Amino acid sequence: MSPADQNEVRRGTTYGFLAYAIWGVFPLYFHALKPSGAWEILAHRIVWTLVLCLAVLGVRRDLAWSRQLVARPRLAAGVTVAALLIAANWVIYVFAVISGRTTEAALGYFLNPIVTVALGVLVLRERLRPLQWAAVAIGAAAGVYLSVAGGQFPLIALSLAFSFAGYGLVKKKVGASLEAMHSLAAETAVLFPVAVGVLLWLSITGGTTFAEDAPLHPLLLLLSGVVTAVPLLLFAAAARRIPLTTVGLLQFITPILQLICGVALLGEHMSTERWIGFAIVWVALLMLSVDMVANHPSRRRRFASPVIEEPAP
Repeated sequence: MSPADQNEVRRGTTYGFLAYAIWGVFPLYFHALKPSGAWEILAHRIVWTLVLCLAVLGVRRDLAWSRQLVARPRLAAGVTVAALLIAANWVIYVFAVISGRTTEAALGYFLNPIVTVALGVLVLRERLRPLQWAAVAIGAAAGVYLSVAGGQFPLIALSLAFSFAGYGLVKKKVGASLEAMHSLAAETAVLFPVAVGVLLWLSITGGTTFAEDAPLHPLLLLLSGVVTAVPLLLFAAAARRIPLTTVGLLQFITPILQLICGVALLGEHMSTERWIGFAIVWVALLMLSVDMVANHPSRRRRFASPVIEEPAP
């Protein structure tokens, strides 16, 4: 590898680390948005992300790509379904954080690679290697254990894992060729009418918190567009520069930091049963990681990889 290539890899690794680190500390940002509820935060996140995307694309004079959505109904349908899935993921994640269940959200993102592999088998008819089968089986066992030993079905964790994995599956099936900024703009544009409707309904019913604790609280809500777009663009820059295996391993930074935020900074309690459940999931993830590194040449051809086109806490 030439010095120039090595420099690109170092830059890409730095970009990837920053992207996943930002996603990892998202619980602190969303916790700071209280007393806003999950739906209000979701609506502001959609509106201000779209505003930011349109501003950047306008400055770049980069709007011609939008004609693809009109000319290609399959692409437009895929973008719509992806938008609905990512909106579900966002609102569930925010709800988990502001309701004191950040650790369960972290579990969801630990489970996501395993669910992605499972969907590869069930939907895309992928053929898995032995270690991948073992990882899926252990991940399923962890879900059963957490439901029985913890006395509560891990609904939030599984909802986050399946909505995010489903988002990646839709992107894979549709074969969307949109770059990160285009995709984010299109998906938030689809959700924009719903977001505006939510904000209007909250204003009419007196449920909005936008004007509270001014100017800090309104500013934090306005910054949701930047908070959403920046790590996504860092991830896109990283994915172009580093191997998929490196991206796949870096992604575990996010749920690890989420778990640390929940336990150490937000004071959430982790029972012994929950720690054991997490440990079982980590064994499965270790197997996936070993398999991914060991089968490096074939990783780009398989959907059964713990890497999704666009991360999304």
